[in-house]
Amino acid sequence: MHLHVRHESEYTYDFPVALGPQTLYLYPRMYPYQRLLDYQLTIDPKPSRVVRNIDVEGNVQQLVYFDHPTKHLCVTAEMQLQSDEFNSFDFVLFPFETQMVPFRYPKSVEDILQPYLERIGVTPRVDDWARQIAASASWQTTGFLTTLNQKIREFTYEIRELGAPFPPEQTLILRRGSCRDYTTLFIAACRSLGIGARFVSGYLFGNPQQEHQLHAWAEVYLPGAGWRGFDPTEGSVVVNRHVFLTSTAKPELAAPISGTFVGQANSTLRSELTFL
Repeated sequence: MHLHVRHESEYTYDFPVALGPQTLYLYPRMYPYQRLLDYQLTIDPKPSRVVRNIDVEGNVQQLVYFDHPTKHLCVTAEMQLQSDEFNSFDFVLFPFETQMVPFRYPKSVEDILQPYLERIGVTPRVDDWARQIAASASWQTTGFLTTLNQKIREFTYEIRELGAPFPPEQTLILRRGSCRDYTTLFIAACRSLGIGARFVSGYLFGNPQQEHQLHAWAEVYLPGAGWRGFDPTEGSVVVNRHVFLTSTAKPELAAPISGTFVGQANSTLRSELTFL
């Protein structure tokens, strides 16, 4: 499958401002079944410097610097990818005891996964709910993950473009939320049973409700399978319709553009995402 994405973000200020360094997570992260064919980044006003590097979690991070005041900032990322079909369940969990939850990772792996195992948002209610789901799946690891995905998919979806994800327990109680709310609940449920999980931000092709905005889903680390994606908004495993921008232990670090400005001004944001 050939994917062609254009993502434009425009900030306007009612008075000139001095832009501080802007951090961009708008460069696709490649996986074995995806490859980048073309990438163009256009920024207006023209920056004095753009530094592209790899952040602490392995994501491509672009740092943008400016040296003149401005009343606007427009960032357009356009990319083309080849995304091949693959079987998300083509793996064998090993060591074999990891085929049942809860489990412990080998010590060498567990040490590295610590940020993805922190029980942030794991309240007694979330923990009990996760264990009920695991019990219904006979405590099998893949059964738990697919059932969890489907349970959250049954919630009422709502579009909420701005703001941090709701606490997992709030989403569970309300049984409604945005894709990032679903994802943080999925992550908390996984971590409650000792499964390393992280937040992923990117694009999703093929769903009219999601195609024109950023999308969020989760990845879990499974011994013998590595990082595998689960999309509770879709109720499915991640396949070749997803384009990854960043993955992180902390959802607040996944913003596509973040930075500061100096000046007495109000700002507004217009964003447009299109699959071409």
